[in-house]
Amino acid sequence: MLIDLKIKNYALIEQLEMHPSPVLNIITGETGAGKSIMLGAIGLLLGNRADTKLLFNQDQKCVIEGVFDISQYNLQEVFTAEDLDFDNTCILRREISPSGKSRAFVNDTPVTLDVIRKIGENLMDVHSQHDTLQLGDTSYQLNILDIYAGNTSLDIYAGNLSYLKAYSETYRTYKKLESDYKKLEDQLAQSQKELDYHTFLLNELDEANLQAEEQEALEDELKQLENAEDIKLKLTQAVQSLTESDFNITSALKDTAYLIGQLAQFSSKYEELRTRTESALIELNDIAGELEDAERKTEADPQRTLEVQERLNMIYTLQRKHQVQTIAELLTIQEDLQQKVGSVLNLDTAIAKTKKEMDAAYQEVLKKAKELSDRRQASFAKFEQELHDLVADLGMPNARIVIQHKEAQPSATGTDEINILFSANKGAQPQTLVKAASGGEFSRLMLSVKYMLADKTALPTIVFDEIDTGISGEVAVKVGRMMQQMAQKHQIIAISHLPQIAAQGDYHYFVYKEDREDRTISRIKQLNEEERVNEIAHMIAGANPSANAYQSAKELLSL
Repeated sequence: MLIDLKIKNYALIEQLEMHPSPVLNIITGETGAGKSIMLGAIGLLLGNRADTKLLFNQDQKCVIEGVFDISQYNLQEVFTAEDLDFDNTCILRREISPSGKSRAFVNDTPVTLDVIRKIGENLMDVHSQHDTLQLGDTSYQLNILDIYAGNTSLDIYAGNLSYLKAYSETYRTYKKLESDYKKLEDQLAQSQKELDYHTFLLNELDEANLQAEEQEALEDELKQLENAEDIKLKLTQAVQSLTESDFNITSALKDTAYLIGQLAQFSSKYEELRTRTESALIELNDIAGELEDAERKTEADPQRTLEVQERLNMIYTLQRKHQVQTIAELLTIQEDLQQKVGSVLNLDTAIAKTKKEMDAAYQEVLKKAKELSDRRQASFAKFEQELHDLVADLGMPNARIVIQHKEAQPSATGTDEINILFSANKGAQPQTLVKAASGGEFSRLMLSVKYMLADKTALPTIVFDEIDTGISGEVAVKVGRMMQQMAQKHQIIAISHLPQIAAQGDYHYFVYKEDREDRTISRIKQLNEEERVNEIAHMIAGANPSANAYQSAKELLSL
């Protein structure tokens, strides 16, 4: 519950602080005094977006801070999920600088707006007049019924999830598989358009039977084939120069080695020189042998030349076609084409597998949807009767409430479409709330719904912003008593303009304007017993209440 609220430098509020009662708190004040401004500040505390135009003093930052006692509300998992330290006292704070920069804190830890919003959703339920109009929305009605039926609470039979959460996760799985299935089908349709072309290119490369290093070898071989006669001539001349001419090198080296050998007896260095000369002679003989072998093998071969030329031309053509320079790149393209063609051939298998999984998930969706729907429908009669009894007690004894239901295709919320039909008068046919309910009837319906749901939610604090619109008299007294009963399990903060409700509060806060020389500011104070009598008398009779008004105020307070 909220134990302390501070608002500084916001709209007409220079500085405000209140310490609400743990039960029923009533806030009253003249129109425009700043009651709704307080709600705007609380909205910022719960994650609403900020506007620097709302700063009281444009040169100072706005600070809104709420201190909550959450020791009894089992919110540890919520904090753990957001990686926040849990403490029995939770402090939410928003700061808006004059430059427009907004900062949010949970227990002095900086957080994003999304995080403070998630934490705030578990601490306060702020009900504005706009929310009353939401009651006419069928999706809002379905959410109300789920809370009433217990579909949003953890349940061991739903795998320690709520029935609604269990269904939502199953539905999300199904939609993911459905999306995957459609993508695969689209991929298959697109791939089939390209399959013939890719298959042609792949077959062409397969038939080429390319080898990684063959281009360089073929280009070298072609050079030799095209210059065979010249190569053979030069090899012959080289052999002759080494071994056959009158002044060949090998004969000269033999003579040199012999002469140096005769000198070996005079010095060991001549022996070393002779050895080196003989080694050179051996190397030259090897070179001569290899030259002779190469010369014998070198022959002009027009047929082989043609074959090599054709092979290279085919390689060059493929390289130009695929805009690459090497066989390695062609082999990479070939591998890629194999994968593309193979993936198309494998798509049928993937599609069939995904279709099977999708169909199984759909059946699970239908199963979970039926469980959810059965629980909803089982609560219809009880919901209708309880809501009827409450609104009857609030001055609509002839009201009729009927839940219209029809089955629909699975959606994120199940297979149910519901509409709460209402008629306030005897003999009138129930119609949709938008058509049938007036403003005051809407207010009483919404309060009754909130009353019904209060025991089924774990929210520490509920805020009502003039939910008593359109009611008066004895009905207003009953509304106040209904709020008192709700306040036995939830902290209630209610902004009201009715004296019958104001008299029901444990704490009564009064919001008023104070005029200064330069501007007007809003203030709030907790009224003592005498001040409460005066304020309620003013609410009854206006600016100059009579003695009867004061007496009526005392009677309301005594009730």
